[in-house]
Amino acid sequence: MNLQELTQRAIEVRSKYSELQEEKNGKKWTRAELAQGFVGDVGDLMKLVMAKEGLREIENVDAKLKHELGDCLWSILVLANEYNINLESAFLDTMNELDVRLGS
Repeated sequence: MNLQELTQRAIEVRSKYSELQEEKNGKKWTRAELAQGFVGDVGDLMKLVMAKEGLREIENVDAKLKHELGDCLWSILVLANEYNINLESAFLDTMNELDVRLGS
């Protein structure tokens, strides 16, 4: 899958979550709540990285790390879509800026 296809898949899942959230809570998550969820996922990711580095004990760490990286990517794709950010362009711009800063 390319980035556009991954984004479309993330949006499809976001739509299903929105329906479930509206059913349970009467509203879907706001963009701020999506970002807060992402921050929580990054915290979970850090705990798994610590386990991979021998600083924590977590069972099935490889499977959990794979899952959490997928969660984080989903959040980034959804947030970019919510804010109308072209991630491919943003990524390339950032890499070019870093190249210049690094003297390439």
